[in-house]
Amino acid sequence: MSGFVAYGGRRPVPEPRPPASILRPFRLRIFAALWVAALVSNIGTWMQNVGAAWLMTSLTPSPMMVALIQTASSLPILMLALPAGALADIVDRRRLLIFSQAWMLVAAGGLGWLTLAHSVSPWILLLLSFALGVGSALNAPAWQAIIPELVSRDDLTPAISLNGINYNVARAIGPAIGGIVVAAAGVGPTFVLNALSFLGVMAVLYRWRRVARPAVLPAERVMGAIRAGIRFVRHDAKLRAVLVKTAAFISGSSALWAVLPTVARWRFDLGAAGYGMLLGFFGGGAVIGGILMPRIARRFSRDTVVWATAIIVVGATAALAPLHSVALACATLSIAGAAWTIAMSTLNVAAQLSVPEWVQGRALSIYQMIVQGGMAGGGVLWGYVAERFSLPVALVAGAIATMLAMVASFRFKLAADAELDFDPAPRPMPETTFEIDPDSGPVLITIEYLIDPARAAGFEQASRALREIRRRDGATFWGMFFDAAAPGRFVEYFAVESWLEHLRQHQRFTASDLPIIEQVFSFHIGAAPPLVRHQISAQSIDGASAELFARFAAAVPPVRGEV
Repeated sequence: MSGFVAYGGRRPVPEPRPPASILRPFRLRIFAALWVAALVSNIGTWMQNVGAAWLMTSLTPSPMMVALIQTASSLPILMLALPAGALADIVDRRRLLIFSQAWMLVAAGGLGWLTLAHSVSPWILLLLSFALGVGSALNAPAWQAIIPELVSRDDLTPAISLNGINYNVARAIGPAIGGIVVAAAGVGPTFVLNALSFLGVMAVLYRWRRVARPAVLPAERVMGAIRAGIRFVRHDAKLRAVLVKTAAFISGSSALWAVLPTVARWRFDLGAAGYGMLLGFFGGGAVIGGILMPRIARRFSRDTVVWATAIIVVGATAALAPLHSVALACATLSIAGAAWTIAMSTLNVAAQLSVPEWVQGRALSIYQMIVQGGMAGGGVLWGYVAERFSLPVALVAGAIATMLAMVASFRFKLAADAELDFDPAPRPMPETTFEIDPDSGPVLITIEYLIDPARAAGFEQASRALREIRRRDGATFWGMFFDAAAPGRFVEYFAVESWLEHLRQHQRFTASDLPIIEQVFSFHIGAAPPLVRHQISAQSIDGASAELFARFAAAVPPVRGEV
C-alpha cells in the first residue's frame, strides 16, 4: 500500500479564514501525480487483501488462520513503527519511500509467482503477508510526513482530505475488482497486479525533485531519535490523548475486520466476488463519511465526533452478529464504513496536528503502531474467540470491548485547533567561551529566578507546564527548588544527554510554547534576566578539549565561599 493520510476537519476558531477549496492542492503537479499513483496502488492493495483472505479460506477452514492474515499484515507496523518513524525524521524521505515501495513490489510479486505456481501454503502466505507489512511499516510514517512538504500550510487540510478520499475510493472499488479478478482468473493475478501498482508511485517519487531543508545541527542518530520520540509521547498530553482514544476505538472494533472473511464464506456462502462486494459496501459508506466530514467537523468537537461514531460502529458490529441476510449485511457495513472512516480520520488528523515538524515522523509512527497493533492483536483475539465459541460471540464481544474502552478513555480530551500552533520558534543558542564537543554530556542546565514570595504559588503552578516542555523536548529529568535562606530565590534545573541534544532543545521550541515561557518568566522580579548556567559533566573533558578547558579555567579567578 502506498500509504495515506486520513481526512478530518477543523473546528471554527475566532475570525476563521475561509476554508481552502478541497481541489486546490491539485494545482501542484507533484501532489496530483502522487495522488493518482497512490490511488492505483491503494486499489492494488485492496485487491491483494481480498486475494490473501480468500486464498487462506481455500487453504484452511480455520477462522484463526484467516484472522492471522490481518495480524501478519499489521504486526510489522507494531514492531517497526519507532525505527521507521525515526528514519522518516532523519533520512531523505523520498529515498526511504522509493525503497519501501520496491520492497513491497518484490514481496507481492513473489507471492503472485508462488501462487500461480501452486506452491503456496498457509504459512508461506502469512510470511509474505508479513513481508508486505514490513514495507508498509517503513512507508507509512514517511508518506504522511511528506504531505506538509508538498503543500502549503493553508492547503494542508484539503490535501489530507483528498488523501482520505483516495484511500476510501480505493476501499470502495478495490475489493470489488479483486473479487472479480479472483472469480475470473484466480487469486494469483491479484498479487501480480498489486506488485505492478507500486511502479507508478516509484516513478513519481523518482521524478520528484525534493528540496532538502538546510539543517542547522547534525542529524540525530537512529537510537537517539527513537528515545526522543518516546520521550515526546510520554510528556505531550495532546498527543497522548489522541493515542489513548485511538487504542480505545480500535480495541474491539477490529473484530469486524478479523471475522468478516469467515462470515462471508461460511455464513453467507459467498464467493470471492461476494466478499469483495461486502468490502465494497463498507468502502462506499467510507466515501460518504469522507464527504460528510467537513460539515461534521465544523459543527462538533473532535471528542463528540469520535464518541458518536464509536457508538455507531458498536451498534453495527453487534447487529451483524445475528444477520443471515446479505442485503442487510451490506447496509450494516455501509453504516459501519461511514462511522469507522469519520472516527479514524478525525483521530488521524488530530495526531498530525498535535505534533511539531521535528518529531512528526516518529509521532505518526507511534499512532500507526497503535492502529496496526490493535488490528494485529484483534486479529488474534477475535479469531480465537470465533474459533473457540462462534462468529456471533466474537462480534458481540468486540462491540462490548469497544464501548468499555471508550468509557475508560473518557477523561482524555482531544485538543481543538486553537490549542495547536506548532510553527517553529527557536530560542537563541547559548553562548560559550570555548568550543564544546557536541557529544559532551550529560549537561545540567540551571535557571535562577527571583520571585515575590507572595506569588510563589502562582509561579509553581505556571512552572508545571514548563516542566512538560523541557521533558518533551529532550530533558531526562527536571526539578524546581527554592532557597531555604532566601525564599524568593528559585532554581529550575534539568539535564539532557549531551551538549548537542541541548542545542536541539533550543531548535524544538514552537509558537505554542512561547506563552508558557513568557508566563513563567513574568514572575521574575530581578533587574537582570534570570541567570542561566550550563554545566557539563567533568568526565567529558579529555584530549584536546582538556587543553581548551584549562586555558579557560586559568583565565577565570576562583570563586571562594562556603558550599
